[in-house]
Order: sequence, then structure tokens, then C-alpha cells
Amino acid sequence: MLRPFSAIAAVLALAACNPDTALEDTPDQVMSSPAPHMTPAVTLGAGGLEEREPDTCGAVNYVSVLGQPASQIQTLAITRPYRVVEWRGVEDQIYNPQRVVFRLDAAGNIYNIDCG
Repeated sequence: MLRPFSAIAAVLALAACNPDTALEDTPDQVMSSPAPHMTPAVTLGAGGLEEREPDTCGAVNYVSVLGQPASQIQTLAITRPYRVVEWRGVEDQIYNPQRVVFRLDAAGNIYNIDCG
């Protein structure tokens, strides 16, 4: 019986002997990084998915508090629903396009404002 390490070494040795797996240094070979993965756009489907429209909650109106402490949110007199998500906080996955979401960093400052 082969030990696990011996079995792995044997497989690697056999792979190295295979001429199809050998690397050749030819001028026409170009080493490149893989293409980035592009996520397809979300569309409205029969399954009940909502289309996420940009800035449906008016988040751009609150950019004045970016970088400031979370206590500044109370001074904004927001009349629509809003949520404050603490650093590494847990939030439900119920999407409300009219809700303003303030995301806090580790220091308790607002680092992002979006809808959801």
C-alpha cells in the first residue's frame, strides 16, 4: 500500500514524463492572466426578481455625511425608510428600492450610501 504522499509524488512524476504537459518556451506562446469574470445584467423574470434601478431612493442627497460618524444620520431628517448597517453587520435580503442604506466602517463612520 502506498502512503498518501508517495501516491501524490508518483502521480506528479508520471505527469512530468508526459510530453503533452511539458511547457515549451516558444515565441508565439503568450502567458496572460485569465479574463475577468463579467456578471450578466439582472433582468426582470417570471421568478419574481426585482430589477435594481440606480438611486431609486435618492441616496445622492445624503453624500454630505460620507466619512462622518453614524450619529450624523439623525440630523438629516430623512422622511423615507432607511437602514444603518454596522461594520460586518448582518442584514436581511429583503430588497426595498426606496430604502436608503448607510454602511459603516470599523470606526463607525459612514463609508457607503446606497439603496436597498
